[in-house]
Amino acid sequence: MSDDILDLDEVSEILNKPSATIKRYARENLLTNVGEGDELKFKKDEVMRYLEFSKRLG
Repeated sequence: MSDDILDLDEVSEILNKPSATIKRYARENLLTNVGEGDELKFKKDEVMRYLEFSKRLG
């Protein structure tokens, strides 16, 4: 399993969503924030799984 960590801008680019949407995903636990304090950081493998899942939904 990869321990690569992505920041908000990187996740926003990968998922092709605005940063506000990624923040909402973190609030709603659709993506797990692994950052400390107010810093949003996400595990790359989880982001990629979410991307594949969202592609299947259409």
